[in-house]
Amino acid sequence: MRLADFILRDMDAILARWEAFAATLLPAARKMNSLALRDHAQPLLEAVAADLLTLQTREAQLHTSMGPASRPTDAPQTAAQTHAILRAQGGFNINQLVAEYRALRASVLGLWMDDCRPEVPHPHDIIRFNEVMDQALAESVGSFSEQVEQARNLFLGMLGHDMRSPLQTIQATALYLARLNAGDSVSDAAGRLIRTGARMQALLDDLCDFSRTRLGVGIDITPARIDLAEIFADELDQLRAVHPDRRIVLEASGGGFQGIWDGPRLQQLLGNLVLNAIKYGASDTPVRVVLTGDETDVQFEVRNAGPTVEPATLQRIFDPLERGPDAPQRHDGSLGLGLFISRAIAAAHGGTVDAHSAGPETVFTVRLPRQQEGPSPRERRH
Repeated sequence: MRLADFILRDMDAILARWEAFAATLLPAARKMNSLALRDHAQPLLEAVAADLLTLQTREAQLHTSMGPASRPTDAPQTAAQTHAILRAQGGFNINQLVAEYRALRASVLGLWMDDCRPEVPHPHDIIRFNEVMDQALAESVGSFSEQVEQARNLFLGMLGHDMRSPLQTIQATALYLARLNAGDSVSDAAGRLIRTGARMQALLDDLCDFSRTRLGVGIDITPARIDLAEIFADELDQLRAVHPDRRIVLEASGGGFQGIWDGPRLQQLLGNLVLNAIKYGASDTPVRVVLTGDETDVQFEVRNAGPTVEPATLQRIFDPLERGPDAPQRHDGSLGLGLFISRAIAAAHGGTVDAHSAGPETVFTVRLPRQQEGPSPRERRH
């Protein structure tokens, strides 16, 4: 008997083995009934049988053997993908998901070979079956990983949001203590609380922005007519106060820096780039912010002298949680999300951020299109 016919005929026996093995995957399986344990197993096996019954050319077989087949982005979920999502939501881990496929493969082939005796099983069916199972496993692992990442990002977003309220209470209390004039010791303690609270607030803001971006929501912006030179001068004044030992220079040439952007968000973008330059640049040279503009775009560069950044590092420098080569020796309390968020803020404005490093200088270049009116909420998220 060919394998596809065997799977369809002996579906109940195969499913019984699937359920028995799934029941051993603790602790998640402990609270599942028979229907949950067999989740999408029958549609998956029916899809496997249908694939085995489909004629396959040698060229198609070679293509399939080289990796999972590509699927259109708008294609409906397969049984393997849906199964993986429900297993992730049910508390299974990735190793248990893979173990289910390993056990299913062994069960189907073992039962079929026993049924074939004394005849020899058709070798082509074994090859096709393994290819189809590999495809289903790849789909499951991909969907499982996406589901876990989405759940993680939702958790991070909720954590960052829920922690803001108690942090604001701490900051308000610290400000109250600072105004009491209750002595130097109380004022000093209140000052430390205020500075620590501000640092925690920045971390939570980065965490929330990161989770929104990873969930596909994008950075939220509120455009208004602003003068970029003015808001940048204000941001750099604040950075100079925090880093009095570093020179930070603003060079604005050409004039005409008015446009419709989100001022606080662009201050955040500039601050992230300048702090990166302070962290990794030479301490005896200034960090230069060079602002220029024309009729269609405004451009600004953040320049710092220092060691040349290797091309391999530049390629991933905007990836989340990436740090420079000397970052492990530095304990600045950051999450390594600054450049990732900077790129997302620029993208939300329809702009770009690029980096290049040559000779003694590293340059981050931001281009922002001038907008005659604020983007729609949908446009702000892309």
